[in-house]
Amino acid sequence: MSIPAVSELDLFDDEVLLDPYPTYAVLRELGAVVHLPANDVYALTRYEAIRTALGDWETFSSAGAIGFNPMVNEALTGTSLASDPPVHTQLRAALTENLTPRALRGLKGKIDAKADALVAAFVEQGLNGAEPFDAIDALARAFPLEVVADLIGFTGHVRDNMLRWGQAAMQVIGPLNQRTAENFPIAGELYEWCSTVTAADLAPGSVGRGIFDAEERGAIPEGTAGHIIHQYLGAGVDTTIAAIGNIVALFAAHPEQLALIRKDPALVPAAFNEALRFWAPVHAWGRRVTRDVEIDGVVVPAGSQVAIIFGAGNRDPRHYDNPDAFMVERNPVDHLAFGYGPHGCAGQGLARLEAHAVIDALARRVERLVVGPEVRVPSNITRSIEELPVLEVVPA
Repeated sequence: MSIPAVSELDLFDDEVLLDPYPTYAVLRELGAVVHLPANDVYALTRYEAIRTALGDWETFSSAGAIGFNPMVNEALTGTSLASDPPVHTQLRAALTENLTPRALRGLKGKIDAKADALVAAFVEQGLNGAEPFDAIDALARAFPLEVVADLIGFTGHVRDNMLRWGQAAMQVIGPLNQRTAENFPIAGELYEWCSTVTAADLAPGSVGRGIFDAEERGAIPEGTAGHIIHQYLGAGVDTTIAAIGNIVALFAAHPEQLALIRKDPALVPAAFNEALRFWAPVHAWGRRVTRDVEIDGVVVPAGSQVAIIFGAGNRDPRHYDNPDAFMVERNPVDHLAFGYGPHGCAGQGLARLEAHAVIDALARRVERLVVGPEVRVPSNITRSIEELPVLEVVPA
């Protein structure tokens, strides 16, 4: 056994965040685990090391560890994101009660109809507009915001603030850099609202109301309903926006892949898996090791923070052939973008429902998309496209 390789790279440097894949490749070649003194973390870079860590919550703890600064870890105490079993198990059960395949079946028709209407308007705008329009605003932001607002029962000013609150909630998970500092006050608005929200603030018959019902009957600890609602908005909005924006950009860049789905609509789920593998929406996520742990022949000392680098694992050539190619027929069902193990993304069923609906509608209605250069802005945790000008839509 030996000590891990060391790199002076900063995971949260602007250039790294804009295009992390060259950095991921460098780190992967250094080792499955690489010590990054600039971030005071041990980065997990290869597929097997990441998947093993995600499955071992007793060694790789989430409690007080998912963020890369102490303030956010303190703020997230008591949430299912930042807890371990048995507390995590109880909180997650309430979170996922309305996200089971059976519960989501009742939403499928509405979500499919919303996606189809938005894509139809998207195509119409592409046909009629003399000026380019933004695919992110028109589709990637509009769709998830509407779906989550209706699901949880958000109304009024909360609905209006969902985008900025969701973005800020992810930014502050990063280290104490300028992005984190600027977003703490905005994330604080969300935190404050979630700490005072009551069932009466949410629409009747909504999932949000159901979470308060669970608290009232003792299914979850008293005072935790707000934490769970925070997670729906904080963890579920920005990442889904990123994924749908990535889908539009990838189909524009790879028209032959969109053509494959048009020819065989059964490829819709595979296409979403491949989009998540190719461009993971989440850059890095934290854990803390509870003991000295050996990873691929090197030791990470007890108490160290680990950075899970999902995108690096998803492009590991040790696991995927030709990993830098986007191929919808690959169907990488074992990609890491949703995590794995007890903390695997609780909302992945809803995200799939949304993304599948968008991919299906695009494949039915669009033959080819022509877009301008994508605009990306450095972001600590969520890797998304800020603007994607649509120059032409060729309808099916």
